[in-house]
Amino acid sequence: MVAGLTALSAALLAAVAHANSPSYGGSSGPTIKVDTGCKYQEYDGTGVSEAFQRGLVIHELNAASQNLVLDYLFTTKGAGMTILRNGLGSATEDPFDLMKSIAPTAPRSNSSALNFIPLPREDEYQVWLSHQAISRGVNTIYADAWSADGYMKTNGTDSYGGYLCGVTNTSCATGDWRQAYADKIVKYIQDYQAQGIAVKYVGFLNEPDLNTTYASMQSDGRQAADFIEVLYPTLQKAGLKTQIACCDGSGWQQNRERLTGIQEAGDEDKLGLVTSHGYSDYPSYPFNTSKHVWQTEWSTFDPTNYAWYSGGDGFQSDGITWANNIHNLFAVSNANGHLYWWGAANTTDNQSLLFINGTSEVRVTGRLWAHAHFGKQFIRAGAYRVDATVTGSSALNVTAFENTDGSTAVQVINNSNDTLSVTLQGLNFRNGAQTWLTNNQHNLTEGHAAVQRGHSGVVAKVPAL
Repeated sequence: MVAGLTALSAALLAAVAHANSPSYGGSSGPTIKVDTGCKYQEYDGTGVSEAFQRGLVIHELNAASQNLVLDYLFTTKGAGMTILRNGLGSATEDPFDLMKSIAPTAPRSNSSALNFIPLPREDEYQVWLSHQAISRGVNTIYADAWSADGYMKTNGTDSYGGYLCGVTNTSCATGDWRQAYADKIVKYIQDYQAQGIAVKYVGFLNEPDLNTTYASMQSDGRQAADFIEVLYPTLQKAGLKTQIACCDGSGWQQNRERLTGIQEAGDEDKLGLVTSHGYSDYPSYPFNTSKHVWQTEWSTFDPTNYAWYSGGDGFQSDGITWANNIHNLFAVSNANGHLYWWGAANTTDNQSLLFINGTSEVRVTGRLWAHAHFGKQFIRAGAYRVDATVTGSSALNVTAFENTDGSTAVQVINNSNDTLSVTLQGLNFRNGAQTWLTNNQHNLTEGHAAVQRGHSGVVAKVPAL
């Protein structure tokens, strides 16, 4: 195997190699030392969602554009993502932008059997999308509910917040609906199972700290634990291997508060995954948990921006910004997985990585190429993040991951206005080093970060902004 260096510019550079390099001598520029003997968290992957019927938008593209979108998202032609987050519906109907429930009509009582219907339009084309994604190498389906059905909640609607009837500090004339909600989630997973799709994780909350005009349900940590105590045995009784994910808080601090409540209730062991978004509070520290942690939704909402680096108003949605966001998530917060919001959508802001216009036009953003440097072309299942330290420059952000085959991917982000001659040490470059560059002129272009051997490592020129 060779070393691989991915550079995102400013530049994001990536390299791949075996540990324990012979000694070479470097440049006068910054030095990156990789230590594969110092391992941190396991890598689970990157991903997106097409909830709220964006799977339908992809499905309606002509064949060439449809394949282009799917390949850009899920193959090494693009982002190489391996996780798909589907929306578990709660609406009574399904005009565009809503996700219909599989139990839209209230039963006679909270203890009556739910009135299940088949997956509406094959779950708003999420079944079709799941098959397409899996055929391109996606290995994890995460199903998440934004809310319980309205008749199960304190406010009688699946929108505008409200709480699940039966959890702490709720009082509903219709009684406790926790078991009914758990039964609905189990049926949804079974419906996917019948389609040959395994749902690995299931969530029952989305941004439970918020009250929104669209599907939403509020919950604190104690209330989340109240439902987990019902959902967990219900999944087990049904013989499902699906694990519970919680709680998709709107930001890192908001989710930490809910995780703490679950821990204090003694129910952390029932979780398979801790999930949070990056909106209200950026990922900036590790959670105090032994469970794997994913950032499961994050985007920006400013006007349409395709740039890698715009140097202007689009900076928060620039590709270079998202390269740094993903770096911080893995290197600072020790997360195991990163999911953007929509992968492709007919939107006029930056909620998606790919913009769709009509049935044929597809435009790619710099944000997609930032994700590609952290995708499966370089980091694969079972990889671990390893130590990577930088000396000689504060402009570089560096992450490194060792794969199970002994290869190592190193992502180098140059946030300066200067091309930097960077020496990479600590790896075995006996078979050479491969490089990939993304900046305003290159989209994951192989070989454009010039590499040569020095006396203490390999030297790569990482371009400026």
